[in-house]
Amino acid sequence: MQPGNNPIETYKTEKGGEPLRIREELPGLIQHGWQALTPAEKELLKWVGVFFRKPTPGQFMMRIRMPNGFATSEQLRIIADLSRRLGNNVLDITTRQQIELRGYTLEGIPEIWEKLRGVNLRSLQTGMDNLRNFNGCPLAGLTPHELLDASPVVFELDRVIVGPEGNHAFANLPRKMNVTVTGCLENCTHNESQDIALVPSRQGDRIGFNVLVGGKMGSGGFTIASSLDVFVEPEQAVEVVTELILIFRDHGPRGPRTKCRFAFLVEEWGVGRLRQELETRLRRVLEAAGEDARGTFQTDHVGVTDQRQPGLKAVGLCVPTGRVTPQQMEELARLADAYGTGEIRFTTGQNVILVNVPEARLEALLRESLVETFSPNPSPLFRGLVACVGTDFCNLAVIETKRHAIELSNALEERLGRAVDPMTIHWSGCPAGCGNHQASDIGLRGMKVNVGGQSVDAVAIYVGGRTGRSPRAGKLIMDMVPCDEALPDVIATILKHLELFKQVERDPMAKDRVLMIPDQLEEVLAT
Repeated sequence: MQPGNNPIETYKTEKGGEPLRIREELPGLIQHGWQALTPAEKELLKWVGVFFRKPTPGQFMMRIRMPNGFATSEQLRIIADLSRRLGNNVLDITTRQQIELRGYTLEGIPEIWEKLRGVNLRSLQTGMDNLRNFNGCPLAGLTPHELLDASPVVFELDRVIVGPEGNHAFANLPRKMNVTVTGCLENCTHNESQDIALVPSRQGDRIGFNVLVGGKMGSGGFTIASSLDVFVEPEQAVEVVTELILIFRDHGPRGPRTKCRFAFLVEEWGVGRLRQELETRLRRVLEAAGEDARGTFQTDHVGVTDQRQPGLKAVGLCVPTGRVTPQQMEELARLADAYGTGEIRFTTGQNVILVNVPEARLEALLRESLVETFSPNPSPLFRGLVACVGTDFCNLAVIETKRHAIELSNALEERLGRAVDPMTIHWSGCPAGCGNHQASDIGLRGMKVNVGGQSVDAVAIYVGGRTGRSPRAGKLIMDMVPCDEALPDVIATILKHLELFKQVERDPMAKDRVLMIPDQLEEVLAT
């Protein structure tokens, strides 16, 4: 397909189809200063993880790759130091299990890259038309509730697709791709919203993955991934995912940016043709999908849980909206060393897990000040709270998100107390859906409305969304609701009814009634 009015395709073509070459121009860009950056340079810098931010001119954001959300205490200390010395002391855990460093200048990039390389971190291919951070169960290899440890597949994918220096072969896709590979049985990742997802399955007495394709958020809303009807064993997984990516690279649409995701190729071709093309490239017939091994339960890995290793605990800490300071990051590193083995895991819920904690050390860890702040036993109105960056730093967002999210959850706790079922409440500052608002119990999408002649922050409200074995997209039930003193009462009413519906949902005989949740809520709110 011809690029048409797609300027990003033009920028890539001007680099010979190798946008990573912008890295070679960095010394000149630094010399001329950020004010001289052209629109093309601002976009191309995202290929190497450098993001120009309109809300903070001259101060950039860097996204750091952390496959599977795995990190070490040494890495966190380096990131904290860079944030303090070269950034603005603001760090964010993202819904793709990685860290965003904020507030640095172009001049600081060479030192940042050098320090990150020293601890096996990099920012390559974290934006634009690339494979974003590969997701997986944060407790892979540790949780007793997994069919298999899928993290080796994640790390091999990262090595093949990106590697230490970037990979031109995978850096000129029609749009971004999100990939998740998990062996967790408890649906702790958003598999059904991914371009490609491998989920645990059984084929007779063999274990491996079923393949899902064409999921997405944004670009028209939540599209639930389809089954490719393919079973792959772990040793085949990297090859299969890689070829699916190359099919998208070679055949994906490159017209208007809102129509370039993998989901649109899957819609055009159908899964049958996609499967046939995959088999042609692999030169073999693929097995039909196996039995989905996942249960119906969904977990966030928050709290104290047993590891499969005897005598060891994982302590999942709730970090409201994922925002941390350098001091808190350094304290997480200290705790990981003092009570564990220096390993830290980040989750898709913007939370953090301290792992390999001996049972004998658990009580002392729970008394630590930061653990009291980032509680493993949080209020149910904060436990499932997720918020994108919002207008603080994002070019696309139209409202603040993190402040509104904290204020709303505090207000809800005042009204409802802590004796309510845990609910996921996700905020996205715009239709791009970085907060996964259509995959949560309550989703809030930012917009502006005119109130008394003034433009004020407002939200569209979605309910009933979820991923997992029975996925569904959250349904829009209210629009243009101002983020004012009345919003907590609106959400509290919705929460009370959702709590009742969830009780019904736990009854297998009530399946038909459960599917009516959004419509029933719409009727309730209309009265």
